[in-house]
Amino acid sequence: MDLVLKRSVSEPQLKGIVTKLYSRQGYHLQLQPDGTIDGTKEEGSSYTLFNLIPVGLRVVAIQGVKTGLYMAMNNEGYLYTSEHFTPECKFKESVFENYYVTYSSMLYRQQQSGRGWYLGLNKEGEIMKGNHVKKNKPAAHFLPKPLEVALYREPSLHELAEVLSRSGTPTKSRSASAVLNGGKTVSQTEST
Repeated sequence: MDLVLKRSVSEPQLKGIVTKLYSRQGYHLQLQPDGTIDGTKEEGSSYTLFNLIPVGLRVVAIQGVKTGLYMAMNNEGYLYTSEHFTPECKFKESVFENYYVTYSSMLYRQQQSGRGWYLGLNKEGEIMKGNHVKKNKPAAHFLPKPLEVALYREPSLHELAEVLSRSGTPTKSRSASAVLNGGKTVSQTEST
């Protein structure tokens, strides 16, 4: 019976999409091998392919197809990449009135106004701090270009807990020394 449970848990069960995210600013969002998140005009770049994995109602994890890294936003509004799925990797996906899509952090927002913190690219294709991006501005608007439907295993916070409990200490990952906004590396103590 345990064998059946283990097999069914590891089999892909979630239907998501492989897509490109085209910014209203004229760039394709890309996640490079070194963890840098930015925009590129190069349509053929393989680093512009993303897995949009459903992890809740209108909530997605955004994972680079080539790198396997998840996009995440910390409590200061900086985007970074993580090898493991964490609560900071959850983004609310909302369709804006002009059919563009916005992605906002599920964890963080402005304390006073309650305004969301959004994924955004500026006019130069550079990633912006989430707490500086407004949902009604072009910086926050992305047009998904779905390429294929795919089945995914649900990203699990339990797997991260198992890795941590087995080793006793956190493993070295991109979330331990986060790569933020265009390649600036900061220690985890600075980013949390």
